[in-house]
Amino acid sequence: MPKRTSKTARAALVALAATAIAATAAAPASAATGAPAGAESHAATQEALNGLVAAGMPGVAAGTLTPNGTWSGSAGYADTATKRKRTAADHFRAGSITKTFVATVLLQLEAEGKLSIDDSVEKWLPGVVKGNGYDANKITIRQLLNHTSGVHDMVYTPEWNEQMNGQGFFEHRYDIKTPEQIVAMGIKYGPDFEPGKGWRYSNTNFVLGGMIIEKVTGKPYAREVERRIVKPMGLKETTFPGTDPKLPAPHPVGYSKLYVPDPGPEIYDATEYRPSWSGATGEVVSTSGDLNRFFSGLLQGKLLPKKQLDKMLTTVETGEHYTYGLGIISRKLTCGAQVYGHDGVVWGSLTGAAGTRDGKHMLTFNINGDWLNESPPFENMFEGEFCGTLPKPAKDKPAGATQVNTLR
Repeated sequence: MPKRTSKTARAALVALAATAIAATAAAPASAATGAPAGAESHAATQEALNGLVAAGMPGVAAGTLTPNGTWSGSAGYADTATKRKRTAADHFRAGSITKTFVATVLLQLEAEGKLSIDDSVEKWLPGVVKGNGYDANKITIRQLLNHTSGVHDMVYTPEWNEQMNGQGFFEHRYDIKTPEQIVAMGIKYGPDFEPGKGWRYSNTNFVLGGMIIEKVTGKPYAREVERRIVKPMGLKETTFPGTDPKLPAPHPVGYSKLYVPDPGPEIYDATEYRPSWSGATGEVVSTSGDLNRFFSGLLQGKLLPKKQLDKMLTTVETGEHYTYGLGIISRKLTCGAQVYGHDGVVWGSLTGAAGTRDGKHMLTFNINGDWLNESPPFENMFEGEFCGTLPKPAKDKPAGATQVNTLR
């Protein structure tokens, strides 16, 4: 869930990444394994991995999938105390990549004639979105999925900030929240704009999407995702943990600065928390291999008919460095390559996944720290893998870092 960031913050990050890349340009590849003979070079991808660690991230691991086979690379540590290294086998919280799973199920339900993505939210969730200027009769499922609904993001509320950022995280991370409670937190505040009249990333949209899946099927959204996607695609390392705060082994420590304004040097262990705080907007736990298989299968039409896949990949402008479809991000890279996927940002974990339109070339990476913005660290990973080079660093920009908000 890409965060809205200031131009100043982005400029600072460009300089930070430039410093990191310069510092690691001559560094040897770390844990670069699995590349078959004659496979593509992943030198620039490894350079980007090294750059992230040089920029202050604890550790990062990446995996790719191409017609020539798989490759994995890493830098830094899964646990800085024990010096355990990151690996391709690591399980991690993939945050808002959950949104692509949710959108896929809703589009499957449309293909089966059980709903239309142009149905109103009121049709399926009567009385759930009301008051404070909302009219759910004018909000469609499509608008939820491409963030043009105007529904306010629960992450950007005083209540969320008090309970799940800073020290509030330690007081509330084991709380159990229902989807209804999370939605109420967002719609307590008026709409950001009239439905269809703007674009703004809102996690509340996908909590509502999960509730619609349950209303249509009679089963929790996560069980439908497992039945329709996880099992058929053989995603054996992918789970939707619900209220379970733990991660399956092996997994990295999730290091966090807890999303406080102007964070200091203090870093905290945020590995454990109850994912019901995010649910259908950011619950999924997976691995790079599983996410590559998921997005590859999705883009190759293994999960959706062509009509629904075309709808998913039809994007709207966002005013950011990407466009947004139905639960999916499209990026145009400097070499002209177009890639499709999603990012995920939760406490102690930054994830990026994307691939080419034909689904034949995929990249997923995970950082077990959460205090760098998605641009350019995310962009450099995609540029390195899909373009084979990293962008030239910007000159005369101040160095620094900023932290994205949670549940991107």
